[in-house]
Amino acid sequence: MPVPVPRQRAIPAVEGGQAQAATALGGPVGGPPKEETPRKDGTVEKHHGTHLTLLVIEDDPGGSTVVPELLDAAGNPIRVRTARNLTEAERLLTDDVHCILLDLALPAPVRAGEDDELAVLKHVLQLAPRHAVLALTASGDAERGAEAVRVGAQDYLFRDELDSRLLSRAIRYAVERKRSDTAERRLAEGRVRAQENRRLERGLLPTPLLEGSTLRFAARYRPGRSRALLGGDFYDVVRTSDGTVHAMIGDVCGHGPDEAALGVELRIAWRALTLAGLCGDELLGTLQQVLEHERADDEIFATLCTVDIAPDGRRAGLCLAGHPAPLVARPGRPARLLPYDNNGPALGLLPGARWPRMQVELGREWSLMLYTDGLIEGRVGAGRERLGQDGMVEMVRRQLGEGLRGEALLRAAVNEVRELNGGELADDVAVVLLDRAA
Repeated sequence: MPVPVPRQRAIPAVEGGQAQAATALGGPVGGPPKEETPRKDGTVEKHHGTHLTLLVIEDDPGGSTVVPELLDAAGNPIRVRTARNLTEAERLLTDDVHCILLDLALPAPVRAGEDDELAVLKHVLQLAPRHAVLALTASGDAERGAEAVRVGAQDYLFRDELDSRLLSRAIRYAVERKRSDTAERRLAEGRVRAQENRRLERGLLPTPLLEGSTLRFAARYRPGRSRALLGGDFYDVVRTSDGTVHAMIGDVCGHGPDEAALGVELRIAWRALTLAGLCGDELLGTLQQVLEHERADDEIFATLCTVDIAPDGRRAGLCLAGHPAPLVARPGRPARLLPYDNNGPALGLLPGARWPRMQVELGREWSLMLYTDGLIEGRVGAGRERLGQDGMVEMVRRQLGEGLRGEALLRAAVNEVRELNGGELADDVAVVLLDRAA
């Protein structure tokens, strides 16, 4: 059965100790509630906000120096509870307590093999890790007080020098210092977590395997999630032992952490299957099985585009699983989209689906750009119009005409799409560029 919490009072009063303890800190038992203060004209002033509450843990409260009144920074009375031992303190330590005044002379729980003069403080710090703590010690025992601060108290006070002004100021200082320390610790913990997440996400982004290939590679990745490095888009490029260069880009529906994790799984599976010799329909069918097994929801699907470029670099096989067709640019010809008439369904939509492989001619010199729909679904201006594939093709044609290539081309494309959208894009964006020079 829970112990009832005592009713709070506006002026220092005992909560769970002897009535004489109230006079030790200068306040009579009783008084008006904290929400109201009588005015001289007979009306009542309403108070709003949270008043400070002090819990005094002292084995002889009546022996303390008399403190007439405790006030917070706004001049409101600080509420006081007293406890004669740790058992009472634990009962009175509710969420509305802001600060604890602990007598270091209080006996600590006896534990086998423990002989520590600050054992009671350590016990209270474990009992109340979120509360400010003031240590009360004998006059002149500054060494013990300093050790108490080192252990975890916010400050220490001498019992014989205690007065209302000093204690009121010490309480306010301790509460603010605890808040500051807690905020700083949480900020430091957040930074550590963010650094760990960034290292993890960077490790999950692919390192292309193109050793021995004459093709130039560039990529641009921009997740839709705020402050994230990885979204539901994924890509990879590898060269197999026969000299064929395989490129892939895909998009898991959604762009949260679960989708990012699934995208990484599909990318790793694609690389393993490609290096094992699978290609085209057989490869995509196996990836669909991976997706169906790993997805958290039956509604989750992924689009995919795979390209396998022949060792001579002049032709390629193309498979599309619900994904936009790549863009190809050749010298003396305007950039255009590769054919997408045989586009198969996205992975995870139709059991037993097939994905035909199309043969496309690339020529002697070319640039091939694979992208996700985040690049084409941004808005154009303040209206509802989207950039679309046609708008993207025109934009890339213009940028190529300005002499942009490789990383510079991708950076300019993503930045312009973002500017046209009027700010950050809502969806993930991934772009891969492969170039073959004459």
